[in-house]
Parts: sequence; C-alpha cells; structure tokens
Amino acid sequence: MKDIKILEEKANSIRKSIVKMICEAKSGHPGGSLSATDILTTLYFAEMNIDPANPKMENRDRLVLSKGHAAPALYATLAERGYFAKEELVTLRKYGSFLQGHPDMRKVPGVEISTGSLGQGLSVANGMALNARISGQSYRTYVILGDGEIQEGQVWEAAMTAAHYKLDNVCAFLDYNNLQIDGNVDKVMGIEPVDAKWEAFGWNVIKIDGHNFTEILNAIAEAKTVKGKPTIIIAKTIKGKGVSFMENVCGFHGVAPTAEETERALAELSK
Repeated sequence: MKDIKILEEKANSIRKSIVKMICEAKSGHPGGSLSATDILTTLYFAEMNIDPANPKMENRDRLVLSKGHAAPALYATLAERGYFAKEELVTLRKYGSFLQGHPDMRKVPGVEISTGSLGQGLSVANGMALNARISGQSYRTYVILGDGEIQEGQVWEAAMTAAHYKLDNVCAFLDYNNLQIDGNVDKVMGIEPVDAKWEAFGWNVIKIDGHNFTEILNAIAEAKTVKGKPTIIIAKTIKGKGVSFMENVCGFHGVAPTAEETERALAELSK
C-alpha cells in the first residue's frame, strides 16, 4: 500500500487511538508517540514484509522501537494493522492488560523486543541483522531512535559496530523532534552536527521531513540500494504532531491529556 492518501488516513486513525488510549490510562507519552506516527505508518502499511496472522514468520522484517516510551504509537499501529483488536487499546497501562507502559515482546503480538531502557535498541537491531546474514535470510531490521536517546553512549558503540560489520540490512530512523523530558535537546545536551557524526561513524545518512510520506518512502527505497554500510534516516519531526496544543510543547512528553483536551484533540483530528 503506497497510496499517500491512504497512508495519511491510517496515520490519522492511529493518532486518534494514541490520544484516546493515553487519556483512558491517565498516563503515557503522547508527544513522542505522535511525532513517530508517520514513520511507523509508512513502515507497517507500505514497506515491511510482515504478516499479522503469522507474527513470527521467519523471514519477516523487524522493527525495534528503541524509544520504548512511545509504545502507544507502536500499539496503535499494530492494532490498526490487525495484530490484535483495536478495542484492546483502551486497556493501556491497566492492571492485567498485555499493553504495558513499555513494549513487552512476551505479551504483545508483533513486538520484536522489549524496550524502554533507552540506548539499547540499535544494539539489538544489530544482532537481528547479523542473524539474518548468518542464517542466509533476506529480512531487514528497522529501528526508531529518539533524539534525546542518542545522547546515550551505547548508541554510538552500536553505531560503530553496525558500520564495522557493514550491516546494510539495518535502517535506523532518528525521530528528531528536538524535545526531551527536560526540555530542548540542543539545550539539555546538544547532538549537532548529527548528520556529520553518523557519517563519521561510517553510516549512510539521509535527511527528510518525517511527516512527508513521499520523502519517507523515497528514503527507505534509497536505503535499500546502499551496500556495505547501514543507513540512518534523520527525520525532522514535530513533537505532538497533529494536535495543535500539543505540538512543540515539552509538557506533553509524558503527561496524559485530560478528558476535555482529548475531546479537543479528537475534534481536530476528525476535521
């Protein structure tokens, strides 16, 4: 499915689910979930080789949500794609629910690895990619990193490892919304020049608008043509994208919208 209008509709539906489920839970991370939605939508509805009816299909493409606090975006995408019923989304973070605050690979169909401890996802993705090479499989591994997350040292060890082993079956996305829990990324711990840093570590670097489906699709297609090195797609995004009063507001990093705010958000998304 590479019809842009359909992808936009899917992303809008996913955003509605994110807002509703976090409101119902009275807990969660709306800002970074909304910023990553278009990337996840493109991967699950237009790119990855997956089968919701067979989540453990051997040669499936893998997705590692390294910024695991954006679990609502992943859950809403998986439900939209048919991995489990959308009605389950409102159980987020509730006692007995399989939808915990961070993704659990043991309980949620379609979740490849339990994440939440920041900085570890790229290392896991490298392991998956090496397994594909050793076992002679063709699957690709995608990983979504947060911009604040790449302040973690392990990310750069993993970046060096991926380049050393020439893991051209790894494609990372940097969800670059420039806000983390303590404020602006460039004020908390600046990461620029981020493109030059990844290039220096031996990566192919592509810069895009992370909310433009055509640019996302073209970047993924380009990454698949690159041989001998991993690719990172630096996606400029907006925290809280799609809900005007959440956009670029640090306070919505990890605060649930009220019932009134949820009504406003859903009204905007329904226009």
